[in-house]
Amino acid sequence: MPERAILAGFEHKGRGSRAHAGESLEELRELARSAGAEILQTVTQTVETPHAATLIGQGKVDEIAAMVTALKANLVVFDHDLTPTQQRNLEAKLDTKVIDRTQLILDIFAARARTREGRMQVELAQLNYLLPRLTGQGTSLSRLGGGIGTRGPGETKLETDRRRIAKRIKKIEGDLEQVRTGRGLHRSKRQSIPLATLAMVGYTNAGKSSLFNKLTQAGVLADAKMFATLDPTVRGLTLPSRRKVLLSDTVGFIRNLPTTLVKAFRATLEEVADAAMLLHVVDVSSPQAGAHTAHVLKVLGEIGAVDISQLLVLNKGDLLPEDDRDAERWARRLLDDAGGKIEFPAVITGALTGMGIDALLERIDAVLPLDRIVTRRFVVPVGELGDVALLHERGRVNRVEYGQDVCEVEAEVPESLLRRLGRWVEQ
Repeated sequence: MPERAILAGFEHKGRGSRAHAGESLEELRELARSAGAEILQTVTQTVETPHAATLIGQGKVDEIAAMVTALKANLVVFDHDLTPTQQRNLEAKLDTKVIDRTQLILDIFAARARTREGRMQVELAQLNYLLPRLTGQGTSLSRLGGGIGTRGPGETKLETDRRRIAKRIKKIEGDLEQVRTGRGLHRSKRQSIPLATLAMVGYTNAGKSSLFNKLTQAGVLADAKMFATLDPTVRGLTLPSRRKVLLSDTVGFIRNLPTTLVKAFRATLEEVADAAMLLHVVDVSSPQAGAHTAHVLKVLGEIGAVDISQLLVLNKGDLLPEDDRDAERWARRLLDDAGGKIEFPAVITGALTGMGIDALLERIDAVLPLDRIVTRRFVVPVGELGDVALLHERGRVNRVEYGQDVCEVEAEVPESLLRRLGRWVEQ
């Protein structure tokens, strides 16, 4: 039986627009639907300042409580992060389960993760989210679920629970560091072969996985639900020029993505930062396409990938009128909406119908930067001599000089390696 949910929106008076709040609430509806909930009703409140005890005012709390009773709802989802105190107070007043946007996204990620790495990343994010919410959760601590094992009714000491969770967090972080090291080795091996890596990025539900399948026949799960697939996949792709490249599908972005998840999926995001070019997939048929484009560009800036060459892939273009499929005009419109003066080449595609796939491959071939060889001088701390070894392995070292604290290297290296070791380049 699906959970019967009421969605509650929240907006600061004078901050942002009603349109933005409405878009966020509509996105929450899609998230809840993706999690399997049946949406019964939505409510929104605009206030000067959030109420410390319940986020929303007492009148709105009473209104939602009446809805819960009348509609027989068993879940209320808030489109705003709740403090542990607010969550407990709301559950007591509404007499039903209450979660916030972050917990909803975490639940979806937990259901979608398939690989061992993905499941560990989600569990780490869940535990970091739950740790400050232990106080007052009683003897059952049911919110902890199966992530850290079952517990008997006798384990009621808060410090014991905190120590147990802290120990589990440390264990997962250690395991993920090993996974990250292994992923780095795999990436290093891929980079040692003269193959460019393209990373697909974009807002969730833009059709990245469908496009990835069309290009590579990879068979990755593609679904209309948000976050249908989380685990990154890398496949080979042959361009019309017969050049071979590697194509990586990554997790979709979303506004207000929980910080715990951004940190947990660090290894996945490194695939993006090390790419030679990004295929920025946009659902061009969405009314929020401009806002989605802006958000993706913002996240790319946060992970140090905004300067990587991009190709705008305007997907779901087959849903547009035939006389409105000018890729360059759409690109200018979206980038103007995103508030930037940057320009990217663009192509319109329809992943499900195959529209524009050949044109996409031709465009990738035309704009993909070659891995040029450049000469640079690197100043590497003695504690990072593994990077000096990498210069010897993948570049042509012309001169090496060891000092007390640093190693100075003059080398001819491919631009892909220069991006990776750019922090050591002498200014």
